Amino acid sequence: MTNQRLPQLDLSPEFIEAAKVSKAWPFEEARKLVKRLEKEGKPRPVLFETGYGPSGLPHMGTFGEVARTSMVRTAFRLLTEDKIETKLICFSDDMDGFRKVPTNVPNQELLAESLGKPLTRVPDPFGEYEGFAQSNNAKLMAFLDRFGFDYEFASSTDYYTSGKLDAALLRMLEVYDDVMAIILPTLGEERQATYSPFLPICPRTGIVLQVPMVDRNVEKGTVTYIDPETSERIEVPVTGGHVKCQWKADWALRWYALGVDYEMAGKDLIDSVNLSSKICRALGKPAPEGFNYELFLDEKGQKISKSKGNGLTMEEWLTYASNESLSLFNYQKPKTAKKLYFDVIPKAVDEYCTFLNKYPTMKPEQKLMNPVWYVHNGQPPQEEVPISFAMLLNLVSASNAENSDVLWAFISRYAPGTSAQTHPILNQLVGYAIRYYDDFVKPNKQFKPADEVETEMLQQLDAVLAGLDKDTDGADIQNAIYDIGRNIERYQNVEKPGPDGRPGVAQNFFSAIYQVLLGQEKGPRFGSFVALYGIDETRALIAKALAGELGA
Repeated sequence: MTNQRLPQLDLSPEFIEAAKVSKAWPFEEARKLVKRLEKEGKPRPVLFETGYGPSGLPHMGTFGEVARTSMVRTAFRLLTEDKIETKLICFSDDMDGFRKVPTNVPNQELLAESLGKPLTRVPDPFGEYEGFAQSNNAKLMAFLDRFGFDYEFASSTDYYTSGKLDAALLRMLEVYDDVMAIILPTLGEERQATYSPFLPICPRTGIVLQVPMVDRNVEKGTVTYIDPETSERIEVPVTGGHVKCQWKADWALRWYALGVDYEMAGKDLIDSVNLSSKICRALGKPAPEGFNYELFLDEKGQKISKSKGNGLTMEEWLTYASNESLSLFNYQKPKTAKKLYFDVIPKAVDEYCTFLNKYPTMKPEQKLMNPVWYVHNGQPPQEEVPISFAMLLNLVSASNAENSDVLWAFISRYAPGTSAQTHPILNQLVGYAIRYYDDFVKPNKQFKPADEVETEMLQQLDAVLAGLDKDTDGADIQNAIYDIGRNIERYQNVEKPGPDGRPGVAQNFFSAIYQVLLGQEKGPRFGSFVALYGIDETRALIAKALAGELGA
């Protein structure tokens, strides 16, 4: 099933020409596919694939692969003027044997009873679906649908048992010796003795067996093995779901059977990609194009694992930030390992807003270097976001806002004509800011009591603000505040003087303001914050700080 409809692209000559020379990584990848088709000499539908192992709950890496592949697909559509049909298949390896009970799901003992069985025959620990894989597949599809991805879901169990892979499996049987010659040199002596590209599903126990084949019959399409418990000689067809293939052979089998043109994979699978590519060629077709992306890491620098449940989950990210910010995080530097934890969210949100604000005024070649073009499949929304997420967090902190109405009162005064109805993206950010502040900022706030120098600085700040017009913009407020720092020795930066030759202002000046007034070490430009929060309100905040009431 295809869940969504692909959006229309701007196919103007300017965009098409820009696509031909764009250095954005999705276009670099898409050009590989164009060359692939040119080599064949005839246009045809192009198939993109992503893989998912439903032995654990879907995690960020799973989503990232679909998001990035979709970005390459969008670039390919523009490069080919959208004249070539494309399809994305999300393939779930749900016939794989259940090897390990994840630590982040309930009913551990129930799951342990099904170790070794195909994942679709393992009970659902949540009690909602027929099996564990079915539950995880549903979670994956619900999440991908939420993002509006255009894809077709494919189940390994369905493909094996329905006969969709039968021809490819018979071909695998024909080139069995070639496959063994590719894989065996990569294995240890003990594993070599038991390896086979085919894994029989034991008719007696339902377990996926890792046993050697003692006989093969290409004409009959069967393999024979010895039951490890009964020592009985068992002959089974390789078709109809009686066997599944080992991981690397299985990957190649899918590429061959479906005619996959593009599939990316994590850096940890480079060796697997190389071996599967050799097997695919032995079967008789070229391996897909693709590249190896770096892995997401948790706060401690450890690889994120769906069985461990470490790192930030998709659901957690989307509690505090938008779909688009998550897509942006995946777009940026795919070949660089990135830590994925709560602290990265505000930066990702603000980068998304910055890119979105710049997009309308860019030339086509610049637009194709702007991540929002890929995040929105070539059709970014037309909305300017006038306030950063970091600024909203400070506004929540200063105003003690518990609902969006309080924040909108400040926002509408700061940006007249702005409302929740006219600026839905900003309205989303307001809700996210309140949640993020309550859960991550507020618990860690530590107000610093003002010492003698800081007290004098705040008194000067209050006096300066008192002399400004209520409608003074953030830049002018910032300049007025700078003059305070320049005249206090503690905050002078003599190594970086201003344009007029006077001392510059050290970073500890603004850090002191934030520590005393907001209980945190840093924040966005303080002049912009004052313009948003209000001069009178900021002066009231200063008065509370000087009276020692903020940290109480």
